[in-house]
Amino acid sequence: MKRDAILTLKLPAAGGSLEDFTVRAPRAFARPTRAFTRRALAAAHVVADPYSTREPWLEAAIDWDATIAYRRHLWSWGLGLAEAMDTAQRGMGLDWPNSLELIRRTLEAAREEPGAFVASGAGTDQLAPSPGVRLAEVIAAYEEQCAAIEKLGGRIILMASRALAACARSPEDYAAVYDRILGQVKEPAIIHWLGEMFDPALEGYWGARDHAAAMDVCLEVLRRNAAKVDGVKVSLLDKDKEIAMRRRLPPGVRMYTGDDFNFAELIEGDAEGYSDALLGIFDAIAPAASSALSAFAAGDAGTYREILAPTVPLSRHIFRAPTRFYKTGVVFMAWLNGHQEHFVMVGGQQSARHLLHFAELFRLADAAGLLADPELACRRMKALLAVHGLA
Repeated sequence: MKRDAILTLKLPAAGGSLEDFTVRAPRAFARPTRAFTRRALAAAHVVADPYSTREPWLEAAIDWDATIAYRRHLWSWGLGLAEAMDTAQRGMGLDWPNSLELIRRTLEAAREEPGAFVASGAGTDQLAPSPGVRLAEVIAAYEEQCAAIEKLGGRIILMASRALAACARSPEDYAAVYDRILGQVKEPAIIHWLGEMFDPALEGYWGARDHAAAMDVCLEVLRRNAAKVDGVKVSLLDKDKEIAMRRRLPPGVRMYTGDDFNFAELIEGDAEGYSDALLGIFDAIAPAASSALSAFAAGDAGTYREILAPTVPLSRHIFRAPTRFYKTGVVFMAWLNGHQEHFVMVGGQQSARHLLHFAELFRLADAAGLLADPELACRRMKALLAVHGLA
């Protein structure tokens, strides 16, 4: 088969039509040679085991070797790792026992990688959310997970709790839980405020449906516990809210952007400050993110913007509503780029997006220069089309 035929395929478009699409050569991204001026953490996905006989909707089956190999890929681009977070399908297929095993294996691998940074998610997902749950049970669940991670030598990302959201009756309940847990952590933790667009069960977190009121509660917790807080990751997909909160943070507390819609400008910052990064999209765009951050560290803001500009439409597409299904697009990218041999996900979540979504993702990944091996990407896209009857 001629190369031109391999690199041209028909992609579905709105209205049931098929359109010719030719893949371009990928962009050449250089490995980092200097430290970034922003802390950059990628929230990483897990690779499912396609040979497992476990029912995918009921039990997680993980290919541990491929999962850890992907973490080495992210470290190779100079990125730190946010482990066992929602990108790893925490609460959407990945339970606490498997999360702890994932954290253990990742920390072991990190010891073999010079400079590798890992922070790991501690939550309450071993506790079923219910209005009948007591705050003491939420605290105990957080304590169990924090202790298990710290026993392995890990740092804590304090994840938002569905159980706390279900049982809390006031902002004071949130403050009591966070004050208790932060008072016990060995190293400063990252607080994760995950918005309801990522997880509907977290609506009204911090005791208020209005984000401005919730922000006041969160900021007061941060002020009281500033010595035990490394930073706060805000995932509200609203840059103005993030900037407003960033300007009110206690001295020494980082803002980690979780805004996969506006990350480029938030990381660049303004005259009054900037955001560090803890992003699911960095899993999918690691080479571009690394090259852009390297350029920025070298004082070349123009190249930083030029590299990231086409990744923003890609990210907005992957994270489009229902945002909680963004993991499907992240794993699809890893499959297209040869980091795993299949497009199968924990919990069967490969079915969470439709074919037109994947076709547009393919186009946008090509526009960003992120299809590392165009021939492989085309073969795999054609295979997906064939499964859908569009061979």
